[in-house]
Amino acid sequence: MNPDGAGGPVYSGPFAGPEGGMDPGAAGGPAGSAPNPAVAPEVLLARAYLSRVAEPPAPALARFVAGLGPVEAAARVARGAVPDAVARETSARRTVDRARADLDAAAACGVRLLTPEHEQWPHWPFAAFAVAGKDELAPPLALWVRGPGALADLCEQSIAVVGARAATDYGMHMAGELARGAGDHGFTVVSGAAIGIDGAAHRGALAVEGPTVAALACGPDRAYPMAHEVLLERIAERGLVVSEYPPGSVPGRHRFLVRNRLIAGMAGGTVVVEAGLRSGAQRTASDARALGRPLMAVPGAVTNGLSAGCHRLIREGAQLVTRIEEVLESAGRIGFHLAEDPVAGPARPTDGLSAAAAAVHDALPARAARETGWISREAAVPIGAVRAAMVDLERRGLVEHRDGRWRRRPVPADEGCGGA
Repeated sequence: MNPDGAGGPVYSGPFAGPEGGMDPGAAGGPAGSAPNPAVAPEVLLARAYLSRVAEPPAPALARFVAGLGPVEAAARVARGAVPDAVARETSARRTVDRARADLDAAAACGVRLLTPEHEQWPHWPFAAFAVAGKDELAPPLALWVRGPGALADLCEQSIAVVGARAATDYGMHMAGELARGAGDHGFTVVSGAAIGIDGAAHRGALAVEGPTVAALACGPDRAYPMAHEVLLERIAERGLVVSEYPPGSVPGRHRFLVRNRLIAGMAGGTVVVEAGLRSGAQRTASDARALGRPLMAVPGAVTNGLSAGCHRLIREGAQLVTRIEEVLESAGRIGFHLAEDPVAGPARPTDGLSAAAAAVHDALPARAARETGWISREAAVPIGAVRAAMVDLERRGLVEHRDGRWRRRPVPADEGCGGA
């Protein structure tokens, strides 16, 4: 391809010949690239070219590739023989063919190109992109990944934990606790590696040696933010660092919003821990809703602006969650991980009383004895029901009978009697 575009592009790339057919010379694959026997070399080269030629999301290009296949689609894009919608997404970069260089650079830093033709592509989770039917939720054409994790397996049981960068101590604690709980139950924690809630979520998963996936808004070989260089290395050692952008790509403001759809798409459910009314976490929440995934939010103090976004999400239908059991009940497989009610506190001697017995017990004075008729009037319970209630109350040791009258039996303070 003519890099200057003088006289029109003359394509001589690795995935198409003069008539747009496959170049047989590409069968050996790009020099120095990581072995990927599950995907043909010409497909890898085509996908590598396509991943750079358009800025994600590229809905028209995605449909074009789905219809023609990556090799033919890449050849037509390079020649400019595409519909107008595809041309609008690709014309600025179609003469830039760095496919081989990108694959070589990727192999040099331990990055590989994962494509929809590979068995570890998360087809089932990513099917939601097509169902959503929104251009801003177009599926990725390929993913550049770093780490030993198998993405399809990591997405099998996963939750996204996202939130504010300027998080409070409370938010950081909650994100870490939820991530640790998810890791303990074998769930992958998905987030964006940003300062604040994202970082706390990744660290929480790593603390229990749980799997975690970081979706970046730059090339997978870059550490962004720089403060998380060590954290990203740890994630790449145990889980996966994922990006739509080829090696060397720099972060951009719009790319952070775009990558949020990947976070929502890779996860079985999304938890927003802290978020302002206008924030990237709100975009992730919107994407999760559009993809039909469970959306959860952690409540906070009503005076905390960083919880205002969570409270609005809850008002709009997001599930309020405060512990990992509630998260897994929503994001896990149906019928599994059902959350039990938390223990409310120590049992009380009055627990389990019938309504009549409870009314009778409440009517008894704390320090005086009364006859049955008085108790019936005070409790508004028929006298026969009072007598039956007294049998139960006496059996429980809550009342005692003296000289024809009933009195409440004193209960030690540590027994926590419900009556007062």
